Amino acid sequence: MTAAGLRLRATAGSEWIKFRSVRSVPAVLIATAIVVVVGGVLVAAGFRSGWSTMDAADRAAFDPTFQSLRGVELAQLFVGTLGVLTVTGEYTSGLIRTTFAATPQRAQVLVIKGLILGAVVWVLCTVASFVAFFAGQALLTAPARHASLGDPGVLRAVFGGGVYLLLIGLFGVAIGALLRRTTAGVAGLFVIVLVLPIAVALVPGDLGAQLNEYLPSTAGMEFWTVVPAGDHTLGAWPGLAVFVLYVVAAGVAALVLLRRRDV
Repeated sequence: MTAAGLRLRATAGSEWIKFRSVRSVPAVLIATAIVVVVGGVLVAAGFRSGWSTMDAADRAAFDPTFQSLRGVELAQLFVGTLGVLTVTGEYTSGLIRTTFAATPQRAQVLVIKGLILGAVVWVLCTVASFVAFFAGQALLTAPARHASLGDPGVLRAVFGGGVYLLLIGLFGVAIGALLRRTTAGVAGLFVIVLVLPIAVALVPGDLGAQLNEYLPSTAGMEFWTVVPAGDHTLGAWPGLAVFVLYVVAAGVAALVLLRRRDV
């Protein structure tokens, strides 16, 4: 194995040890899985009991797949925070100086951090997404509408729950590297993902809706939606592409600043 390969392997091993040795990581990951499943179950149960009171328009627009995955919306807070902490935790403790002294290739360190977090989050959240879907659909008994994996767009949407949370985690890693402080990183992520869509939606007329569809979380949400939420929606794959562009742009900016800053 070449020197570069050995260095890469050593960095990956070191970052994996640091990731799994943080005491809060297992708790956050378990909480994320529980929220995805329990959130979907509660929402599905609510719609089942309230189906008879819904009007015809609401029934026609009802997306059983999306509703069984609604726990993803809350789980993104856990995953995003974990992404931020993956980077900022070392800045807070001062361990980042030791990390960069051992591995001067700073970009390599950040990329490996993202890959490790992304792999763990994607596997866990994809499994949780499927569990939430099946549990939710089991509750959406007739006369409420329900879905199966063979229906158009459903399998993509269920996989999309895991993909969306993967991208949220990577977005958190990038924001953490940009801001280097846990409080600032978490606040920045929450503003972008949660507050900004609400603020933009308050813009009068169609302008707010048109702008909202290009925001990161709104665009990414399209990938785990089957029934369009309204006239101003990008669609599954264009929405995913827009969200990926945001994550890539944040990641590139983080890599550039990481190489230019002292520490």
